[in-house]
Amino acid sequence: MVALPSQPPASLVVDAPLPEQLAAGLVVIRYRSENLRIVPVYGKGALDVSPRIGHIHVTVDDAPWHWADGSGEPLIIQGLPPGPHKVWIGLADPTHKVIDSKVVDFVITTQGGHH
Repeated sequence: MVALPSQPPASLVVDAPLPEQLAAGLVVIRYRSENLRIVPVYGKGALDVSPRIGHIHVTVDDAPWHWADGSGEPLIIQGLPPGPHKVWIGLADPTHKVIDSKVVDFVITTQGGHH
């Protein structure tokens, strides 16, 4: 692959969870990245890949930890107690440096069942 001299900045676009799913205790967050492909490739060597690649970091309710995901699939979270919650999603490069981030605030209105 050949490095492009200049790529537009990478950005994260996140959709709000659907109210019908929240009412069932299920959080489904769809997202996409612009000017960056989400793939499960990590490490400094992957910084030179063009077009750019990366992954997301996810934190729920200000937890002191996060997880990384390179699938590009929607985030599916269940088992949260009723009430307000927030999910922080960070778009990261292969070395885990966050490029862009969004926060999704939502309210679980009922305790959903576990699947």
